[in-house]
Amino acid sequence: MDETANFGALPSEFSRFADAEIVIVPVPFDGTSTWKKGADRGPSAIIEASANVELYDIETDSQVYLRGIFTDAPIEGEMSVDEMVAAVEQRLRRHLEDDKFPVILGGEHSVSIGAVRACAARFPGLSVLQLDAHSDLRDEYEGSKYNHACVMARLKEVCPIVQVGIRSIDVSEKPSLDPDRTFFAKDIHGRTDWIDQAATRLTERVYVTIDLDVFDPSIMPSTGTPEPGGLLWYEVLALLRAVCRQRTVVGFDVVELCPLENTWASDFLAAKLIYNVLSYRFQP
Repeated sequence: MDETANFGALPSEFSRFADAEIVIVPVPFDGTSTWKKGADRGPSAIIEASANVELYDIETDSQVYLRGIFTDAPIEGEMSVDEMVAAVEQRLRRHLEDDKFPVILGGEHSVSIGAVRACAARFPGLSVLQLDAHSDLRDEYEGSKYNHACVMARLKEVCPIVQVGIRSIDVSEKPSLDPDRTFFAKDIHGRTDWIDQAATRLTERVYVTIDLDVFDPSIMPSTGTPEPGGLLWYEVLALLRAVCRQRTVVGFDVVELCPLENTWASDFLAAKLIYNVLSYRFQP
């Protein structure tokens, strides 16, 4: 990753650590992906695409970059998944102590484990909103409890979760699913009444984890494990807008972008999504 690049290609007065309210933490880790590799290239692709995102947000009539967005050095290098989780938790604890709002760029979904642990320590009573095609509730997979297929099993050990967009599970995960807190894609397609239901199941403080395969592959083909029948752009935005208005979002991540050659629309979608969520979160 180009160490001089920053999210949004912002001038220095809006990208300095000391003045920024928001911190972007790239985690280009792809150690446990089980189908297509490439999520380690996701953070740099998102940051590159973000240079083309318009900094004025029409919907909120705001320019959230004026609050300052600092892009941290990536958490990278030769490390096990356990070491990566610990490194993410340590990095986020420092940022939270400095009252920064964290945004984590994956990398595979296991990067969320350390982030949620740090946020839960800082914000008692935290809950997690997961947007994902997969429930990720295996207790272990391929010999690891930190595999990307186990991330929500680990997060459930930390705090309550609400799952949205799910459309692929293993039978072993069924006992761990909470039907009152799971919104399957097949049940919410073409409806909007579920959005407030999902929001009300969250606690006051919320961490949001967005696996990009929650989107339908027609608009987001660049994931390692695509699933048909996903959510579309405005459905996802409607949920995130409602959660940001009704709850206090304390951080979020966007994970599992697996960049494809000549498919830069996916990279841009991820970058635009991040800016939209920030605009909702900090809407005046």
